[in-house]
Amino acid sequence: MSIQPSDPLILYGESFSSRLLLGTSRYPSPAILEEAVKVAKPAMVTASLRRQGANPHEISSGFWDLLKKYNLTVLPNTAGCHRPEEVFTVAQMAREVFETDWIKLELIGDDYTLQPDVLELVPTAAKLIKDGFKVLPYCTEDLVLCKKLVDVGCQAVMPWAAPIGTGKGPTNPYALQILRERLSVPMIVDAGIGLPSHATQVMEWGFDGVLLNTAVALAQDPVSMALAFSQGIQAGRLAFKAGVMIAHESAQPSTPVLGTPFWHQIP
Repeated sequence: MSIQPSDPLILYGESFSSRLLLGTSRYPSPAILEEAVKVAKPAMVTASLRRQGANPHEISSGFWDLLKKYNLTVLPNTAGCHRPEEVFTVAQMAREVFETDWIKLELIGDDYTLQPDVLELVPTAAKLIKDGFKVLPYCTEDLVLCKKLVDVGCQAVMPWAAPIGTGKGPTNPYALQILRERLSVPMIVDAGIGLPSHATQVMEWGFDGVLLNTAVALAQDPVSMALAFSQGIQAGRLAFKAGVMIAHESAQPSTPVLGTPFWHQIP
């Protein structure tokens, strides 16, 4: 089963048939990474320039071969950057190395939680957009922050479900659902997803995609987990599009009582 062609993910005017974005670090081997990518069929794969190296000929683990073999869109990220100046340098290097304007904006404000620097994130995103980048900012679920990111030109935002690598799933469902209700731009949940059911849940709330890495890379069977997440995201999207039933506080009969003998209807 796959997402219907009539329901693609649209980011900055580009169309993607998948709603899963997959990280490429911490896999047991390059072969397992390739198999995970093969079964998951992600819209994009993320790559850290600092991890990969600045010279295309020095990029290890057959990363370039993987991109070419599966015709993958690469989403470079600015992982590890703590200052806007670092972000701008890495983004420009990534544009040259990967020949793409896509950039996942990470600007870390706290090393313990890896929470984004919410004070510097907006002006940093604004400058990157002015420089022609297609910015996907990693941010918290704060509504005001996300609105400001949209106001400066971000055509999508990526709020976390929980701190990076925790696998806790959505720790603030109320804020995430309010965020989804209030903003109309595409929103991809990034960070903190640990189970396929977490991914299904946020997709049922109407989020447009999920970006994850650790939950797949560190699974006992990363390839099967990649497939599970891919199918969970599809299921959540289909459920959202189908329209979920309204929850009730008391039991509701699934079989109509109209036409049954009256004594069967007596409490």
